[in-house]
Amino acid sequence: MVTTGLTALIIVILFALIFDFLNGFHDAANSIATIVSTRVLKPHWAVIWAAFFNFIAFLFFHGEVATMVGTGLVNPSIIDIKIIFAAVFGAIIWDIVTWYFGLPTSSSHALVGGLVGAAIAKSGFHFLEWNGIIKVVVSIFLSPLMGFILAIILMIIVYRIFFAVYRHRAENLFKKLQFVSAALFSLGHGGNDAQKTMGIIAVLLFTSGHLGPKFYIPFWVVITCNFVMGLGTLFGGWRIVKTMGMRITKLKPVQGFCAETTAAATLFLANYLGIPVSTTHTIAGSIAGVGLIRKVRGVRWNVAEKIVWAWIFTIPAAAILSGIVWELVRKL
Repeated sequence: MVTTGLTALIIVILFALIFDFLNGFHDAANSIATIVSTRVLKPHWAVIWAAFFNFIAFLFFHGEVATMVGTGLVNPSIIDIKIIFAAVFGAIIWDIVTWYFGLPTSSSHALVGGLVGAAIAKSGFHFLEWNGIIKVVVSIFLSPLMGFILAIILMIIVYRIFFAVYRHRAENLFKKLQFVSAALFSLGHGGNDAQKTMGIIAVLLFTSGHLGPKFYIPFWVVITCNFVMGLGTLFGGWRIVKTMGMRITKLKPVQGFCAETTAAATLFLANYLGIPVSTTHTIAGSIAGVGLIRKVRGVRWNVAEKIVWAWIFTIPAAAILSGIVWELVRKL
């Protein structure tokens, strides 16, 4: 264990919370894009709705994802304050760059890439926990694919059930149901994404000798991370809302409901399994799935292709940025 100065510790925790805020800000579009684009809620009410359920997610999920991020990606024996700072700072830079260009990349994978990159810069590849890293990499492909397939299945079921129902009545029903589906998705989002920052802060406290001999997630860390993430969602990221809610495909309430519900189901499963998946990947896959049911041309594949390339580059780009940051701060 490394004894860390209290001032330095507080500064790095604040940077981690800045990342948490940017995560909510950057990923606000994931939570509200469908319900805004279907005009069920106006943007300012949608972000309030999403932020509330982001915050209360700690009541529904335990710390499996936080534990994975804290101890399942890099061996805690090499983690110190400089690695955590480099990981968080590199992820923040990537989030800001992708927000500026309106790219719905994964804040989660930016943090994972940042942690891995800083660890490699310090100690090489020997202290990486490959089982955890492989789970994250596999989830890059599985989470959007699962959202995509489930969305198609749910859309087919809904169309069969409501085939004989008047269009106006069905649309009014799904406008109401979208409140539920958006809430469920925001719960899953808060349950998965806020836990990543929890894991980063907890492992920093653990390796600096502030948690005692056993790793755990302090309750104040849980509350703070969910609150800060909800605050970030409240401010929202409108550039990305346009991409997620309007450019991939045109959505109606029934499609918004199906996309949010299937994405929420994927996130709930990931939270249960303790896998830090990307909410961005998941909802984008679901949106593409509901668009495909209408017709292949219902999905703007050129936009989807740009998003996929941004996903692929996120982990290595954040890893490189964090490695550079670690080299800059290692002598301090």
